[in-house]
Parts: sequence; structure tokens; C-alpha cells
Amino acid sequence: MAEDDPDKLKGPGGLTLRQVHEQVRKSVARDREAQKMRNALAQKPSRWQRFVRYVWDGKRG
Repeated sequence: MAEDDPDKLKGPGGLTLRQVHEQVRKSVARDREAQKMRNALAQKPSRWQRFVRYVWDGKRG
């Protein structure tokens, strides 16, 4: 059991596996928050942009 202890096993960069896990959790939380902000700032396309997209997609398929 001692060899499975995440506080004793070392991962990349000399961090323990528990420290790596915490860093990954923090990183994922930051990425999710940034994605929410990006979506909130994104604007809906204008009527002209929607029309152009409609016409452009219609010609392809």
C-alpha cells in the first residue's frame, strides 16, 4: 500500500502525484472559467453574416 501513496510517488517535475492532481484541477477550473467568459463575449452574427453563411453553405452542398 505504501508504494501506492500519492504523497510519496513522484511525477513529472519532481512533484508528488497529489500535487500534480491539484495543479490539473486548478488548470481545468481556470480553462472552464475562461471558456464561459469567451462565450459571454461572443456576439451573435448579424443578419448579413447569417445570410452570407446561408448562401455560402447552400452552394457547397
